[in-house]
Amino acid sequence: MNTKDSIKNPLFAMIQNFILIVIGFISQKIFINILNIEYLGLNGLFNNVLSMLGIIELGIGNAIIYNLYKPLKNNDYETINSLMKFFKKAYRIITYIIFIIGLLIIPLLPYFVNKVTIDININIIYILFLLDICASYVLSYKRSIIYANQKNYIINIIHIICTLLLNTTQLLILFITKNYYIYLVLKIIFRLIENVTITLFARKNYTYLNEKNAKDLDKYILKDITTKIKALFFHKIGTVVVLGTDNIIISKFLGLITVGLYNNYYLIINSINTLFGQAIISITPSVGHLLVENNKEKNYNVFKAIRFINFWIASFSGMALLLLIKPFIILWLGEDYLLSNLTLIVLVFNYYQKMMRNCYSVFKEGAGIYYEDRFVPIFESITNIIASIILVKIIGLPGVFMGTIISGLWLWLYSYPKYIYKKLFNRSYYNYYKETFSYILLFILIALISYYLSNIIHINNNYISFVKNALITLFIPNIIIYILFKNSDNFKYFKNLIKIR
Repeated sequence: MNTKDSIKNPLFAMIQNFILIVIGFISQKIFINILNIEYLGLNGLFNNVLSMLGIIELGIGNAIIYNLYKPLKNNDYETINSLMKFFKKAYRIITYIIFIIGLLIIPLLPYFVNKVTIDININIIYILFLLDICASYVLSYKRSIIYANQKNYIINIIHIICTLLLNTTQLLILFITKNYYIYLVLKIIFRLIENVTITLFARKNYTYLNEKNAKDLDKYILKDITTKIKALFFHKIGTVVVLGTDNIIISKFLGLITVGLYNNYYLIINSINTLFGQAIISITPSVGHLLVENNKEKNYNVFKAIRFINFWIASFSGMALLLLIKPFIILWLGEDYLLSNLTLIVLVFNYYQKMMRNCYSVFKEGAGIYYEDRFVPIFESITNIIASIILVKIIGLPGVFMGTIISGLWLWLYSYPKYIYKKLFNRSYYNYYKETFSYILLFILIALISYYLSNIIHINNNYISFVKNALITLFIPNIIIYILFKNSDNFKYFKNLIKIR
């Protein structure tokens, strides 16, 4: 496990995401002002519809990256080139399939869109979104070697620059022409520019790459990739359905305007999740290299430390959402764009359980555990759709996200204890449930204290109220966690890590 890169990657990821968050909020504010909330709803809807096509990728990228860890560690250039050759062919085929199936979905669009009042050709807009998805696969396979080699901060830097240029150009075009079609075309162009730039970097820095003369994959590696792809297909279904159907259900039952309102909250929540979540997710390659050593005790100690810092991040960022999202929306867009308090509370708890998945996911992906729990995502998906549809009819918008929380129980009660705790660390189910529920109860306690303090200190001025809640967010969760964990091994682990740096 390369300590230097395992620290550098999260640091650059957080810097990148902070910049992208600022750009995103400015862009969305201007976007709504120039066009309207229904266009924003259309963005969210088509992103969800087309994210369903991500199933076709089958998880090939994850399987390739896992199989790159060992040859990179051993400087096995022949195997690396064989893997990259296979990856290139696979992504080319995937791009064609996505485009064809995407076109076949066009006649079904009226079933996803409840009502549209804006004067725009829905089919053309959808095709532009489809082309953007296809562009994301063109020349993107060389990202895998940079990522597996623990240099994903390079990808982050390139992404920041391209996104900054994209948003600047898009907003300029919107301001001058108010043309939504050109706005979407620019996204496709800059997607290709980013992929080409990353490809050129890989060619320059990994000079041994030569897929043209590469041999076919070793049959044992190909068998392992095939096995993982079969399993990852189910995981892809789970990810797409659980994370990609919210806007579709909202659009169908509550309308595009509600989709637009939710997408303002989604932008904030996703931005926070990306900002802090990447700090954990970006160490996946380092964990992959760690697990190659097969030292269960060491692996468990590292996991406990990562889970602890994951909890600290989830608690702090969760309180930020709970206390700051409402005053921020008022200051950013106005009171007309607010959702109910119940919706916010459900969204915050949903955020927490998703955020806490990260520490488990990095070990699961680092160990290449895909086949063993391949059917869990199917049960999760079915549960999510059924629960969300039933609950949205009963309690409205909060029901959509309560369905997501309920479906997540398949992971928390079955998959994680069996395939992470038992398989990787040889630990008991009792310890898993005790530690997991202890963190959940502590999060609820921190939320109750923070929310109570925020409500008893009532201020009418929105700016001062925002500052007041920001101070509560800054101090309450951090003080509570520090007091409770300052003498723990997990706290000392990160304290010593900072001193070493």
